[in-house]
Amino acid sequence: MDSIDLKILALLQQDATLSIAAIGEKVGLSQTPCWKRIQRLEADGVIDRRVAVLDPVKLGLGLTVFVSIETADHSKEWLDRFAATVAAMPEVLEFYRMAGDVDYMLRVVVADMQAYDAFYKKLIATLPLKNVTSRFAMEKVKSTTALPLPAPPTNTRHMPVLALAGE
Repeated sequence: MDSIDLKILALLQQDATLSIAAIGEKVGLSQTPCWKRIQRLEADGVIDRRVAVLDPVKLGLGLTVFVSIETADHSKEWLDRFAATVAAMPEVLEFYRMAGDVDYMLRVVVADMQAYDAFYKKLIATLPLKNVTSRFAMEKVKSTTALPLPAPPTNTRHMPVLALAGE
């Protein structure tokens, strides 16, 4: 991946609706080479998907809950069943297996406390859980889908060093 690919990715992370012509113009490419690069980035899995990012509050989904889960069962069978069950719950936007003092972390988005209570009851009915801790977000301070991209590769050619007069 070169500096042009990184520029393309930065642009697409900000606005995936940009035309190929607009992206090409911003990165110094004509449409065809720009499109081929984007197709390659998609084929390589660097670009996972292009989506619209919605405002949950405007959709009536104003409560974000971070749910920490501890389990006494760490078998593959339990994890497979738990993962399939949780992945099928539309309220769960993110689901991580963790290292440290909790086993799993979920980011759940629901309308209100009543909706969370219904979700919670559904969650604890799925499989035996040792501990479930819910943390409620009071304010969203930062939210982005843009990943921090690496710095573009630097030019590996070395410029000759000129000696200063008197050295």
